[in-house]
Amino acid sequence: MERNIDGELLDVPAHVAIIMDGNGRWAKMHHRPRTFGHKRGAARVKELCNIAWDLGVKYLTLYAFSTENWKRPQDEVSTLMELFYQYLSDQLANIMQNNIRIRIIGEREGLSDKVLGAIEHDEKMSENNDGLQFNIALNYGSRNEMIRAMRKMIADGGTDPSLIDEKLFESYLDTAGMPDPDLVIRTSGEQRISNYLLWQIAYSELYFTPVMWPDFDRDALVDAIRAYSARDRRFGGVK
Repeated sequence: MERNIDGELLDVPAHVAIIMDGNGRWAKMHHRPRTFGHKRGAARVKELCNIAWDLGVKYLTLYAFSTENWKRPQDEVSTLMELFYQYLSDQLANIMQNNIRIRIIGEREGLSDKVLGAIEHDEKMSENNDGLQFNIALNYGSRNEMIRAMRKMIADGGTDPSLIDEKLFESYLDTAGMPDPDLVIRTSGEQRISNYLLWQIAYSELYFTPVMWPDFDRDALVDAIRAYSARDRRFGGVK
């Protein structure tokens, strides 16, 4: 969708997915513990939801905690889970006031009852909101997602090869009913996907920025949209 942003006509992606990276390094640069970086990164999430919607983004999916992140030090994992719980508890009023629908994608087994309760409460409260569709990937790994999808499909009797196509398979993914991401952003300068939305980003545009997540502001998002707007998306065809 073309939109005038700061006097410039840009093609705004409907769905932006972000790998939020660099909290720990940002904290180290500021001579603070890694947990301080995660807290600053969590504060950035609220700001970016409002910024993305104002710019015309309809779907925003953030990679908050991967299935591999459990390998991190226990105190860091505990801090991340507490921050996630606090976000869901503290931001519900903002979510409702701004008409945001929140959904959590990922493996729920292994999450604490406290976190699960907050997830279910916020999802239920916001399910009829039709503003920004905000997805948080928590305890998420794309390979895990696809394995869970296949297990559910088999349990439903979808083992006849003639019945299996892309549409059926997608209906069992955590992102069922959402459009695929148009743009994937990774912050902090790393250039890898890290097991994120592997099925869904088959034709997404990728954008890597050296900006660390706690510093990823409106200007940084506009820079990413500007780069996306200059791309020629052919989806395997020829124009």
